[in-house]
Amino acid sequence: MSDTQTETDQMEAAKPQKEQEWLQKLVGEWRSEAEMPGEDGTTQKHEGTTTFRSLGGLWVVGEGHGETPGGSDSSIMTLGYDPGQGCYVGTFISGMMTHLWQYRDGRAEGNRLTLEAEGPGFDGSEGMALYKDSITFESDDHHVLTSEVRGDDGNWQQFMRADYYRK
Repeated sequence: MSDTQTETDQMEAAKPQKEQEWLQKLVGEWRSEAEMPGEDGTTQKHEGTTTFRSLGGLWVVGEGHGETPGGSDSSIMTLGYDPGQGCYVGTFISGMMTHLWQYRDGRAEGNRLTLEAEGPGFDGSEGMALYKDSITFESDDHHVLTSEVRGDDGNWQQFMRADYYRK
């Protein structure tokens, strides 16, 4: 028997914990209404849909589709809880950008999950910036995603809000 076979046989499947149960609230089909700044400084409104599915009760994967001023967009979000790190983790990718967003140090308090990620400077500025996404459940059938960027002064500035309504 190979070492790999022995290790596989000794590994037990992870069991969902209360932290993973929090994520399961996202599972289902959602329609979204988002507001974010446009290139001309005005507020742009976007509509879309997202479907979240569960992977073994440990992870959720959300696939979104929507219309933007630049055309249509698709995105994928993964979220899970890593007991070894003691925090929520995940990723986000979009068909309109080349950066792989890696969520880290996520914390859930009550009805809100907050995740941080590093990404390209906001509004095309050079260098990297710190971002924060928060998912807040207003009810079982309505959650809000807000995105913020930390400015040079250390303060957080919200630049996007999306309301999701269960279909």
